[in-house]
Amino acid sequence: MKIQLTINSALEETEVHIYAKVYNEQIEQLMKQLQASQTTQAKVLDGYYQQEIHLLKITDIFSIYAEDAKIYLQTNEHEFESKRKLYELETQLVKDFVRVNKSTLVNIHKIASIQMGKIGTTQLLLENDTSIPVSRKYLKELKRYLGIGRDL
Repeated sequence: MKIQLTINSALEETEVHIYAKVYNEQIEQLMKQLQASQTTQAKVLDGYYQQEIHLLKITDIFSIYAEDAKIYLQTNEHEFESKRKLYELETQLVKDFVRVNKSTLVNIHKIASIQMGKIGTTQLLLENDTSIPVSRKYLKELKRYLGIGRDL
């Protein structure tokens, strides 16, 4: 692989161009790394509470959920409304958040425990004592994301 850097003060923002003979796993991995580094730059999200816009640190958000066609960012202080769609936030926060059911994303750094019920139900207990149901559809992905279970 050949790497070239050109510094041009006339550019308004950084541009990355990839030239390849074929699209393969190496190129795909490179694209994912570049996209991940792009999203890690967004360390805050805008949240709305009582006619005010708050800049929330991603590390302060416990969960993001949809309810009544609105998206909420849950922190220790309040539940802030977001103007973004759940799938947009999921894509943007892929490094720190994982989907656990149809309407909820959870900050993996805020999970205190996973409680497995007797009849196949699973609940996440977050550090703020919030309990969130995990659907069977997303349980395997959650375990893989956390590096637990037999499928490793």
